[in-house]
Amino acid sequence: MGANRIDRDRDDEGRARNARPRDELGRPLPPGSVGVERIPEDLDLPPAESLAWAQDLLDRGLAFHAHEVLEGAWKSGPADERLLWQGLAQLAVGITHIRRGNVKGAVALLERAAERLASDAGPAPHGIDATGLVAYAHDLIADLRQGRTPLPGGLSPRLVRPRGPGSGPAARR
Repeated sequence: MGANRIDRDRDDEGRARNARPRDELGRPLPPGSVGVERIPEDLDLPPAESLAWAQDLLDRGLAFHAHEVLEGAWKSGPADERLLWQGLAQLAVGITHIRRGNVKGAVALLERAAERLASDAGPAPHGIDATGLVAYAHDLIADLRQGRTPLPGGLSPRLVRPRGPGSGPAARR
């Protein structure tokens, strides 16, 4: 190889990996920095655990890391649930773009997330509030298009339908 070749992190199959630490918004930090704990690349958890961990990360303002957990569920889950998990992961990436100040990227990802979350007929499995999350994504898109930036406290949607009284859309925001 040429002298200008850049050595990159690769896994055993030669796929690119980035072992650099990342900040709370998922941006790479300089080597040797202390960042937010990374989510394992080969994450394979039961759906309830994936949802609980992703919710905790969203609640702590770590939407990028929630996306990684949800992406693990999307990649390891059954084929008939992949669009649902992909939509959840894209919702988290959309929130990450909002927190990074990238309105155009946020709108694009939120639109894709809403489309995927709405594509499933019937109630979503695992108690996922697909209908509420689609409404949440559309509300964020409307806010962004009108130049309103959601407050950080409004960037933690409820992934699972709440149980009992007070479980309407207002409970999510």
